Amino acid sequence: MTQAPEEFRAAVAALRSVTPRPEVTLEPIKAPRRLAPWTFALAAETTGPDDVPATGRLVLLHDPDGQDGWNGVFRLVVYMRAELDAELATDPFLPDVGWSWLTDALNSAGASWTALGGTVTETSSARFGDIAGPARTDDIELRASWTPTNTDLRPHGEAFSLALSHYAGLPPVGVTVFGQGRGR
Repeated sequence: MTQAPEEFRAAVAALRSVTPRPEVTLEPIKAPRRLAPWTFALAAETTGPDDVPATGRLVLLHDPDGQDGWNGVFRLVVYMRAELDAELATDPFLPDVGWSWLTDALNSAGASWTALGGTVTETSSARFGDIAGPARTDDIELRASWTPTNTDLRPHGEAFSLALSHYAGLPPVGVTVFGQGRGR
């Protein structure tokens, strides 16, 4: 097998150097191989207040020849999902807020990008029969991709971790929610 290009190795090293907040776990996973000649992926998991889980994946795609729509030789693809409180699931502004969690995280991490696009989806599910479970569950999902403008992907990895924290409902680092932390 051919050794990965230096710029891809540098991009992967930058993503691996991300140190998320303690509530977020990042780990390398098998990346999809058919999307680009070179790929790398991270899985993320966290729990928020009241043990509301959020999960995500960050996939790095690299094609030294570029691909239509990328505007570059790299593409980052994210997927995030979190359970919602039923009351929050009915908020008509939730998709806008879910999108801003990503864009705000990219901006605050100092990431530089182009060609950003994606969707925010709200789902409600009810289980029946042999897979019966909670009467109803509500989720929010983000699917997005963008092209980083350089190989320093650490800010993009940090933005991914930060956005996932927002999806999980975690307070900003250093802020303790009443009823959590000391004195419980």
